[in-house]
Formats: sequence, C-alpha cells, structure tokens
Amino acid sequence: MAVKKFNPITPGTRFRVASDRKELTRGYEPEKSLLYTIGATGGRNSDGRRTMRYRGGGHKRRFRVVDFQRDKGGVATVDSIQYDPNRSAFIALVKFSDGEKSYILATKGMKPGDTVESGRGVAPENGNCMYLSEVPLGAFIHNIEMQPGAGGVLVRSAGTSATLVGREDRYAVVRMPSGEVRRILASCRATIGIIGNADHNLEVMGKAGRNRWKGRRPRTRPVVMNPVDHPMGGGEGRASGGHPRSRKGIPSKGLKTRSRTKASNALIISRKKKG
Repeated sequence: MAVKKFNPITPGTRFRVASDRKELTRGYEPEKSLLYTIGATGGRNSDGRRTMRYRGGGHKRRFRVVDFQRDKGGVATVDSIQYDPNRSAFIALVKFSDGEKSYILATKGMKPGDTVESGRGVAPENGNCMYLSEVPLGAFIHNIEMQPGAGGVLVRSAGTSATLVGREDRYAVVRMPSGEVRRILASCRATIGIIGNADHNLEVMGKAGRNRWKGRRPRTRPVVMNPVDHPMGGGEGRASGGHPRSRKGIPSKGLKTRSRTKASNALIISRKKKG
C-alpha cells in the first residue's frame, strides 16, 4: 500500500495526499444482500436535540454488514477487496462453498482467491479466525473479542494489530496497539494478521470541502468564543484561554477519566504509553 500526490492543477489538489487503493479489486459493486440504508442524524438525538457539534451534510452512504463474529465454520474464498465508506479499513467479500457471502476485515496482503477459515484447529495463517488459546505466541492479531462469542470489538482500524505475548491460567496476555498490556479470556477469538490500508493515517484532505463530503462541518476554536459559550472563551485580544478543557469545564489533557472501580481494571497489566 502506498500514497499518491497530485499535480496541483487546482488549489484543492496542491496539498492533497491520498492512498492509491491498489489493493482494491476493480469492477466490483457492493454485495446487495449485505447492504443497508443508513440515515444522517446531523448530530441530533431522538429528541431532535444536537448532542454532537460540527456534524451535518455529507455524501449518502450505505452500511456494509461486516461479520465480526466469524462463527461460521468451513473454508471461504476471498472474492474481492472493497472500499467501505463507514470505516478506515478495507473489507473483503468472502464466499463459502454453500453460496453464502459475508464481509470481513481485509488484512495486509489479502487478495482475491485466498482462502480463510475460522474455528478450532485452523492454521494460524493470514485472515484465519481462531481462539486465543490456539494462537501462537508473538503472532499479530486483530478483531479481538472481549466476551466469548460476542464478536470482535478491539483492534479494527486500518493498519493496526495487537500481539499475543503470553498466557496466564485461563487468560491470554495481549499487547494492544496503544502499548497497553492486558488479559483477555483465552476462549475469546481473534483474527490472524495486520489490518490493511496501513497508510490511511498519511492521507491529507487538501481542502475543506473533502471534510464536508464526510459530514464534518467547520469547527470553531474555543479560545475565540465568548465566556458564555465556553470556559476558554473571552479575554482581550488573543488571550490563551487558560488550561485546555471541554465545554463543560473538564480538563482535556492529562485528566484520567477511567473509573477506578471498573471491574476490568484487574485485567490490565500495564497502562498504555504516555505522550
């Protein structure tokens, strides 16, 4: 995977950096049986009140149903690698021998024609889903479950992976992308490999309009607001606004927000890296 720059024939392309998307399979349309329409909320809740600022507009999208559980056994063949507008990672359309199709997260190096499996006793190969009790030590994994059978919820972004570093009793010890080391039940499942589209974080929009296409409206800096609108507002001239904090006055840099009595704290061996 690589990125590409553009000839500056317009102001918007002068600084734009995009992924070349050579991993994607050309000429494929999304699988209709796995598509659902999703409406835009504009940051409003069910009462019509705005609960998230700077949201609105954007291009219409359809939701691709991605199989995070990987609970269907048997061998499946990768049919195509496709773009998903709802996530940073690419997705792979896989087809089982009985004709059933599903979307899974596409791993680095996955291509059409590859085969993937899930369940007990499968080989620890790229794209295979297996129990943490069977994953070799040192293997790169993603789409990790936190509750057995509930489906993967950890490590699902483009270019990310966790590492299995050990086992303790009925737990597997996993080093997360943040640097945090924690225990996860060995009866949970994970997928082998690194998620593709690793250069996603190198992309540069190039112009404000591309963010509008994604449904992101312009953000107003708190220091230019009035005191009635934000704790960091007000002052004469370019006042710094004091310490960074949220609209409700909660410090936004360095304040620990995780509950000290959270039950899963006992499963964390070392915290994530600072800085």
